[in-house]
Amino acid sequence: MLTSASVSRRLLGRLRDVMAGGGSAQERLNNVVKLIAADMVAEVCSCYVMRAGEVLELFATEGLQQGAVHQTRLRVGEGLIGDIAAHARPLALADAQSHPNFAYRPETGEEIFHSLMGVPIIRGGRVIGVLAVQNRTRRHYQDEEVETLETVAMVLAELVAGGELIRREELLPIDGLAVLPLRMEGVRLNAGLGMGTAVLHQPRIAVQKFVAEDPNAELERLRRALGEMHLKLKELFSSADLAEGGEHVDIFETYRMFAEDAGWISKISEAIRTGLTAEAAVQKVHDDTRLRMNQVIDPYIRERLHDLEDLANRLLQHLTGDGGTAAERDLPDDVVLVCRSMGPTELLDYDRQRLRGLVFEEGSPTMHVAIVARALDLPVVGRVKDVLSKIETGDLVIVDGDNQQVFIRPGDDVQEAFATALVARQAKKASYAALRDEPAVTLDGQHVTLMLNAGLLVDLQHLKDMGADGIGLYRTEIPFMARPSLPDVPAQTMLYRKIIDQAEGKPVVFRTLDVGGDKLLPYWNADGEDNPALGWRSIRITLDRPAVMRHQLRALIRAAEGRELRIMFPMIAEVAELDKARALLDQEVERERQRGGAVGEIKVGTMLEVPALAWQFEQLLKRVDFVSIGSNDLSQFMFAVDRTNPRLAERYDVLSPGMLRFISYLVSSCRNADVPVSVCGEMAGRPLEAMVLLALGVRTLSMSAPSIGPVKCMLRSLDLPPLERYLDTLLDLPDHSLREKLKSYAIDHGVVI
Repeated sequence: MLTSASVSRRLLGRLRDVMAGGGSAQERLNNVVKLIAADMVAEVCSCYVMRAGEVLELFATEGLQQGAVHQTRLRVGEGLIGDIAAHARPLALADAQSHPNFAYRPETGEEIFHSLMGVPIIRGGRVIGVLAVQNRTRRHYQDEEVETLETVAMVLAELVAGGELIRREELLPIDGLAVLPLRMEGVRLNAGLGMGTAVLHQPRIAVQKFVAEDPNAELERLRRALGEMHLKLKELFSSADLAEGGEHVDIFETYRMFAEDAGWISKISEAIRTGLTAEAAVQKVHDDTRLRMNQVIDPYIRERLHDLEDLANRLLQHLTGDGGTAAERDLPDDVVLVCRSMGPTELLDYDRQRLRGLVFEEGSPTMHVAIVARALDLPVVGRVKDVLSKIETGDLVIVDGDNQQVFIRPGDDVQEAFATALVARQAKKASYAALRDEPAVTLDGQHVTLMLNAGLLVDLQHLKDMGADGIGLYRTEIPFMARPSLPDVPAQTMLYRKIIDQAEGKPVVFRTLDVGGDKLLPYWNADGEDNPALGWRSIRITLDRPAVMRHQLRALIRAAEGRELRIMFPMIAEVAELDKARALLDQEVERERQRGGAVGEIKVGTMLEVPALAWQFEQLLKRVDFVSIGSNDLSQFMFAVDRTNPRLAERYDVLSPGMLRFISYLVSSCRNADVPVSVCGEMAGRPLEAMVLLALGVRTLSMSAPSIGPVKCMLRSLDLPPLERYLDTLLDLPDHSLREKLKSYAIDHGVVI
């Protein structure tokens, strides 16, 4: 009895002979559909090819009217063939004509055929056609038959995409302005400036041989290639410049788990048994996975696709001996790497001494390669739409991570401006470095505490580099987001202990888990929300899942080992929520004492982000040791504005009278209750806004590392009493914003902003 695998191998062998034979591409395609129809016992086999404008054209058929060839066309999404192309998934129907998507084409003569099985023809993760068989009877196609047709379609893709049936240029983007200078905008994934020669990553490796002579030999090739790949990964992960601990270590561990996933390897092995070569099997499994994952909404799962692409290409390199990416070629001295996206280890293949920046068509700040790029201090701009169609290898590119933009083929004037900006940036950095050991004191003698916002271990080095007074906000959610599963208590304890140790006695404020909204965890299946910024997020999640909160608090207490510990609860909307969180903390403190562990002084604070909390402020201040005003979310909730919406980005200003009066109330209330108050977020890190916060009475600011120097430079040039008197005259104005008035004041009084 023939198995499905043996049937597939027999068909692939015949198909290989036909495709290797003589004649034009059209003649070979005609012979292919005849062969498939005969071998699969079908009255009809048809091949549709994607043309420009997302139109599927009937290119060859056995069983339908020959006059329909090159005449019958269906748009993507139109009819059953268009539905297969639109969703990149097979269809197997015993009664195709009763399906709601059935589209009748009288010129084909297909009305006498009832059943239909069709699969997409895929090349490079893109649908380039559809292969379908039909029968007169209401035939129930088996899963094995669908898999066989998918395997055949993969081999057929080489003929369809070979450039003989239709010109490759037909589907390429047409851009008559491609040689002109261009500025493109994206999203900042890491700040900084860089200029260099564009190098397109282009990780795809062309598979040359699809049909296997001996499946057992191919399985052995796969086994050897997997072993070589694992050894190479181990070598990459142990490189000297990444040996220090950090969140990228967790990423590498996740990546290693992907590489050793038994399900992935099993699917490749099964594809080999159907008659494919090892490299063709890797490509087939990868294309199938990519198309499925591209339809997933969850951004974390979609981003893990980049890791899988990295792995597939890496395995293909070992199977084919092809370097596959630009990393194996001779590179210019200054490289700006451009790609759709990439896995974290692909970046490590490049000479880090040559890299000047990264540009992605996709990406988010939490994608693995972005986190590794931060560890290497590379400017990164992501979500630069269609950048791969606008740029060529060898183009000069400027990456401006600070302003979220990319300059392609910049003119001499832009290059000069960039060079000037780079020199000025270096000079400013040097001047800020010179202030590192100088006190953060205003001209009138007011001392200001400057703290860092951090979320990665690599950020801790800035404590010394910038002369910061401590960590005013450690975002504990970032390590959670970089892992494939919830970190247990020992793993969290180890991380928090490293943070406290590296702070070397300087205070560290740990904000408890603040996820939800746009910060999703891959292992929590959160339902979609109409307004996630106002939904199930932050303290609301951890109070609903108290075990998660208790585990984190337990890890923090153990990590402190009797030293002072500062814990801050985020997004508290009412005092009752703080009381519940504090009760969980008290339980963990008692638990640690009972087990004989050391428990030092624990200071408890809260973020003030939700305006409603201000109406219980007196009761709140009796319960906390400190308050931190979270300017980002506070402004979002104050103005009822989604801060990620570009239409509203400039509509409201934190330097409006209403916002400043509210902050003034909070600060004076804290001062009267003798409770320390700080401000964190973007407002604290901008010199002009920081100047105003100081005038409102704030004496502790927490910001990102690059902001420490500019803010310290500002405050050392500031005389507070005159500014306080001037600001007092402005707070009752009905103005939309006080920004221009305050900027003019700074310029007139020599305040460096």
